[in-house]
Amino acid sequence: MRIAVTGSIATDHLMTFPGRFSDQLLPDQLQQVSLSFLVDELEIRRGGIAANISFGLGCLGLSPLLVGAVGTDFADYRAWLERHGVDCSGVHISELRHTARFMCTTDADHNQMASFYAGAMSEARNIELAPLGEIDLVVVSPNDPEAMVRHTEECRARGVAFAADPSQQLARMDGAEVRSLIGGAAYLFTNEYEKALCEQKSGWSDAEILDQVEIRVTTLGPKGVVIDRKGEPGLHVPAAPEVRKVEPTGVGDAFRAGFLAAVAWGLDLERAAQLGNLVAAHALETAGGQEYRLERETLLTRMGQAYGSAAADEVAAHLR
Repeated sequence: MRIAVTGSIATDHLMTFPGRFSDQLLPDQLQQVSLSFLVDELEIRRGGIAANISFGLGCLGLSPLLVGAVGTDFADYRAWLERHGVDCSGVHISELRHTARFMCTTDADHNQMASFYAGAMSEARNIELAPLGEIDLVVVSPNDPEAMVRHTEECRARGVAFAADPSQQLARMDGAEVRSLIGGAAYLFTNEYEKALCEQKSGWSDAEILDQVEIRVTTLGPKGVVIDRKGEPGLHVPAAPEVRKVEPTGVGDAFRAGFLAAVAWGLDLERAAQLGNLVAAHALETAGGQEYRLERETLLTRMGQAYGSAAADEVAAHLR
């Protein structure tokens, strides 16, 4: 199964604030917020949602096709991704703009405040999927909004299955754009908050969205994940236990990598959610969206401990 992952490719500038954002926010002054946080740490990591998902898929033995736009400063990043099994032949190099930047501060309660500079990502709207060859599934993750709409429309026109993952771009899209990204999706990925925002922005109820998509996947953080399909009871899969909590950036991307790898292997949705939860736990235990390691025996041991030996055996049959 050939999976193309479209979306952002960026470097993450991750900062840690030792206090709590909530202690600095005054309820009667929220209409005019002006805050500066003195942070303890700064780490610069490889990131971007499409790159993070592709990294996870590559670590699990797939060869995902990464599709996005970057600057001429991408050479080292490309080498890193290719070394981890990612096909970068679908990446467009801008001659005018830098690779995108994600700047995020995390407080003591793991709340985050972030900004995103699009840079070269704005040129992703010029990428056509057809010249990239046969593709079985296209992941449309946060990207230049015009690129997201274009890639979705191209998938519908060509009859290619796609996974809608609008997440961070929901806030800036209007109802028509949100509906255009959802309609006809094989999978719709959101977290719990984004699920509600999707419904509000689209004007569709939960049931109406299930009329539009085949499978709706809603991540719930420490409560696991819920999978919904029209006319069937929801499937709840508990989270995999984590060893420690270090930094949440990229955890959702890691979940998608694990989930989609299992789908590519032909495993059922419960196994897909279990593997997604376990890869997400690995990401939570490291700082940065591409700093975790998936070692075969450790992964299978943790899979068995969290979800049973049958789950571990099914995954083992597909891991290198």
